[in-house]
Amino acid sequence: MAHKKNNTNLTELLLQCITQPDPMLSMLEWLCTRLMEAEVDQQLGAEKSQRTDGRSGYRSGYRPRRLDTRMGTMYLMVPKVRQGGYIPFFVTERKRSEAALIQVVQEAFVQGVSTRKMEKLAQSLGIENLSRSQVSEMTKGLNEQVNEFRNRPLSNTVYPVLWVDALYEKVRVDGRIVSMAVLIVCGVDENGHRDIIAVEPMAEESRSSYGVLFQDLKDRGLATPKLIISDAHSGLVSAIQESFPGASWQRCKVHFMRNILAYVPQKEKRSFAAVLKEIWLAPTAELARKRAYDVMDAYAKRFPKAVQCLENGLEDSLTFYAFPKLDARKISSSNMIERLNREIRRRTSVVGIFPNEASYVRLVTTYLMEYAEDWSVSRAYLSQESIEATLLIVCLLYTSPSPRDTR
Repeated sequence: MAHKKNNTNLTELLLQCITQPDPMLSMLEWLCTRLMEAEVDQQLGAEKSQRTDGRSGYRSGYRPRRLDTRMGTMYLMVPKVRQGGYIPFFVTERKRSEAALIQVVQEAFVQGVSTRKMEKLAQSLGIENLSRSQVSEMTKGLNEQVNEFRNRPLSNTVYPVLWVDALYEKVRVDGRIVSMAVLIVCGVDENGHRDIIAVEPMAEESRSSYGVLFQDLKDRGLATPKLIISDAHSGLVSAIQESFPGASWQRCKVHFMRNILAYVPQKEKRSFAAVLKEIWLAPTAELARKRAYDVMDAYAKRFPKAVQCLENGLEDSLTFYAFPKLDARKISSSNMIERLNREIRRRTSVVGIFPNEASYVRLVTTYLMEYAEDWSVSRAYLSQESIEATLLIVCLLYTSPSPRDTR
């Protein structure tokens, strides 16, 4: 009789879903809701409102959560758990980063540095009554994943192109709030797919700090890339030259333009920027140089410092022309990694000030791990054909005998 009643309830549910604008999405939303309730009951050792000696915790209402699926976007009400929080098991692509975010809040509370912003975030995640043992237990598994990702071998993959940039956030160190850098290195493999190959905290951007990072990459098996794109930080450039002899360096044209425009009056920045852009839109390096020289001649008296800046950095900003098979828009600047950093900042802004370096690196790395996973199954960033052609050209240049050798 109970079996018949259950069938009747399911039939009624299906009929209700059919009347919705998207029946399949409605059924999926119902299923996710039931799965969450069952999972929380299992986690707490008791059903909702049930009194039992085996209960290990308590609910604390619900929080809205957007979930994007191939069927469409759902807005679920996720149960909140007072101790330790709760993340639905089926939210696989965001589960790791949400766990890291919860741990940031937990560590802040345990160390006594919680702020109103942190408390509000904790409330939205359903976190109350924390202990050091809970924090330690929850962080153990995630730390293992993060460390494995940051230290994985690179010897089995060739990365012909690298992008290097630093991300800054406020972190508490010895009771002080400091601006701490995390250096991020992205690469494109032989198939043209992007990957995150380094996430390293740095107390300062110096030649020695960058040198240590690059040596670590080499120790993990990274072969010398053909092209490295970054801004013109002197310590970074020196470390690239010392660590990867034979690699070409492309000065990010966007950063370079900002450097030049710093010497131009505000009211004339826009018009002069339009003139500068034409340099790097030239189809060849020769034409780009001609356009640059014309700009220098035309503006030498009006903006002497800007012209001097352009002259000093011009050649390094034209390196991408030596790789004609690759997409010039993507290898002439560090826009790709800049966009990635902006997205990371948007997601970490909910924290404000990180309680320590470990929580900062952990959360940033978990976000980057998600991007790396998405990139591995998405379209190639640079075509495989262009990568292969570039590697072949570079190989021929290095193996071709010089005129003296052919005598």
